[in-house]
Amino acid sequence: MPASIDPRLLRAFVAVAEDLHFTRAAARLYVAQQVLSRDVRRLERELGAELFVRTTRQVTLTPDGERLLPHARRVLAAQDDLLAAFAAGQARPLLVDLNSAGLATGRRVLYRARELAPDCELMARYESGLTGAAADLLTGRLDVSFGRFAGLDPALRSGLAQQPVRYEPMAVVLPEDHPLASLPEVPVSALAGETVYAGAGNPRTREWTGLALRLFEGRGIRLAPPLPMAVGDEEFARVMAKTGNPVLAVVDFPPMPGAVGRPLVAPVPLSPVSLVWRKGLVHPGLTALRRAAARTARAEGWLRRPADTWLPAEDEAAMQTGGGRPAVQTGAEIRATPGGRPRPAATGRRRADPGPARPGAAP
Repeated sequence: MPASIDPRLLRAFVAVAEDLHFTRAAARLYVAQQVLSRDVRRLERELGAELFVRTTRQVTLTPDGERLLPHARRVLAAQDDLLAAFAAGQARPLLVDLNSAGLATGRRVLYRARELAPDCELMARYESGLTGAAADLLTGRLDVSFGRFAGLDPALRSGLAQQPVRYEPMAVVLPEDHPLASLPEVPVSALAGETVYAGAGNPRTREWTGLALRLFEGRGIRLAPPLPMAVGDEEFARVMAKTGNPVLAVVDFPPMPGAVGRPLVAPVPLSPVSLVWRKGLVHPGLTALRRAAARTARAEGWLRRPADTWLPAEDEAAMQTGGGRPAVQTGAEIRATPGGRPRPAATGRRRADPGPARPGAAP
């Protein structure tokens, strides 16, 4: 018994078994009768069984042929289902993690991709964090996500591909009665002495917490201790009001009841956003997402760094190369000069940037 059987041989057998005539079966399969006869003989040799009794007047199935027929039909039906599932225009739905329903970068790319490929089913899910999404990407439970690629463990990055999408300016979300809430923009130095929440303790958002720690280092800003992850705007607002702590966010963070969002400046900290997927993934929806990301980034200037910005060196390397290559200088950060040209800042701990004094103490 062979280890496997070519489905083409089974298709030849079924055609003859149903027509009981080699000439008609050959015409049905659009092959020469000699080719059909050869395939049937090969199948008989591989199975070690005679499948047909052939005479000059008729063709009939042998007992072994009758035994094979239902099995062959099931195999060919399964093959037809498989081919139909992967036929052009019939790709499976692509699952895209947008991290949060309120964040605009991934959502805008997804909406544009749906316009570019209306026949593709691009399904969105909203779960927090690229670190959590990465494991699902590698196992195939998820197809695409967005986030800080350089913040992933190198073992995770090795199985993933990425396309830079945006340098997203960071912001701080403050209770309405916080002394800094009256400012239109909050200098990073004004957060000195504050305890700022940045997802500490959430295993799905380690890349975000790591970015916050790099920003806070040497600036006198404390990382708020872990809290249970608040799900939903109402619960987020309740926890925020209870702690009174500012929350590190991005400029497109959705409005929260009882809170105000303020962009961070002097310097402007950047959150690097990439489109991330499993290496080797081929899908028309991924092609549409990559095209949508490139077009939207170009139209919105998302990949142009403003003057006086801050970004860790390994993140800048990932955004420039698209490969997540770590920076040579451990602990380095990249600052953009007033002319917009990046320059490396001094390594090690940094003194807080000069800025206006805080208008009062935090509650």
